[in-house]
Formats: sequence, C-alpha cells, structure tokens
Amino acid sequence: MTATPNSPGAKPAGQPFVITRTFNAPRPLVWQAWTERDRLAQWFGPKGITVVSATLDFRPGGSYHYCMRTPDGKDMWGKFVYRQIDAPKRLEWLNSFSDAAGGVTRHPMAPNWPLELLSVATFEEAGAKTKLTIQWSPHNATPAECAVFDSMHASMNQGWGGTFDRFDAYLAKA
Repeated sequence: MTATPNSPGAKPAGQPFVITRTFNAPRPLVWQAWTERDRLAQWFGPKGITVVSATLDFRPGGSYHYCMRTPDGKDMWGKFVYRQIDAPKRLEWLNSFSDAAGGVTRHPMAPNWPLELLSVATFEEAGAKTKLTIQWSPHNATPAECAVFDSMHASMNQGWGGTFDRFDAYLAKA
C-alpha cells in the first residue's frame, strides 16, 4: 500500500503537539519577541543553541529563515512561512527545516519527520502576564510521517520546555 499525504485542508492524521506557558510579561512585549528578528534571535531555540543568521519578512506569505548553531558547531537551518497574522493575538505558520537558500529539507536526524508542520500560537492576556499556547500538527504528511511526529512528543516537550526557559529569561531582561 502506498502512503498518501493528507490533502490540503484535511485534518492531519497525527496527534497535535500542544505546549502552554504563562510568562511574566505583558502581551505586547511577548508579541514583539515573536515578531521582530533581533528579538527572536536572542532567545529562539533549545538551551545551548545560538541563532547565527536570520532574516524576517513578517507578513502573510513572508518568512523567518534562520540558522541555529549547536554547541559542537553544527548548523541547522529552519524556516517559518507565515499564513495568518492577527496581532497581538495569533500567529499561524508552516514550520520546516531548510537549507541555507531557504528550500524545505528533511529533519537532519529524523528522515521520516514531516516536511512541514502547521503551527499556531495564541497570545492571551492574563492580567499583567501572557499565556502563550503553541500547537503543531503535521501538514500534508504521510501516515508514516505522522507516526514519527506522534512518537516524538516527549522530545518536543523537552526541547520546547528549554526554549521557553530561554524565552522566560529573555523577557525578564527585556
């Protein structure tokens, strides 16, 4: 049997990955930190990762294209392609690994990872704080790719937990 991708607009076969955290910062600051290149570069990525290159065209159809360097000197490129922007409440983008030229590539350590993830972030005011919820779902993925995505939720929780720790520290200084 040949695996077929989900049709555009169809509900993905994989289970969404959702992470939520409330940050001790007002929503306008949290929004800026997600939508301005220089701010994103200061905190984005797991612990130990440094953003060494980034371009941002923040508009529907635009992209955030970045290179993260691991502590051992390996570079990993990624890209967001923005689909919807509802400032300061919601962002929707397609998330993928990429090459230096911005082309979509496979995950460098998981060849059966979905090529694209549909990502939705919501920014809710919680008094003087901001509740951020992000959801990722496989986009146009095969059942095998969805299964790999589903199997990696614990690892994603760990990676995004570290990213959110870095974000929290950035917001405390901003």
